Amino acid sequence: MYFRKMIGKKCYLSPIDTNDAVKFAGWLNDLEITAHLELYGSVINVDTEKALLEKISKDHCYSIIENGTDELLGNCGLTDIDPLNQTASAGIFIGNKKYWDKGYGTEALSLLLDYGFKALNLHNVMLRVYSFNERAIKCYEKVGFKTMGKRREAIRGGNRNYDIIYMDIVHDDLYEKNTFLKNVY
Repeated sequence: MYFRKMIGKKCYLSPIDTNDAVKFAGWLNDLEITAHLELYGSVINVDTEKALLEKISKDHCYSIIENGTDELLGNCGLTDIDPLNQTASAGIFIGNKKYWDKGYGTEALSLLLDYGFKALNLHNVMLRVYSFNERAIKCYEKVGFKTMGKRREAIRGGNRNYDIIYMDIVHDDLYEKNTFLKNVY
């Protein structure tokens, strides 16, 4: 069962439901999906995924659900939250491939950051992305993330080395790019 915690036009964010472990395990064993994630090459069985979902469900991690169909699309979350310095790290993945390149990741990440800035009093959120993940970089820039640096040739794939790009966003960057969020709450 899903709950509409943060609601956008295309999707909403709901607390993680551990009953979705089978679906997530299926996605995380699909190399096309995990090629862009740190889990690439890992074998994730249902029990492992259920334990992971139980762990992250206690944090600020959420399922991404399509508004009209209540279909599970993936998840996103804020980790490494430092309330004193008002910082955190973000992560997101859309496992349901039929929703790729349709703006769901952009909206879900925008909703998550809006929540982080308003409800959790964050000021700066960072993430890392592989240089070959052009779709994700485009999404992050659309939300308002800016490149802050890179670790050169730090990830290996397909007999090539790629950079890990570090990006961050501050409060004003998000609302400059996503004016629709000002009316969310």
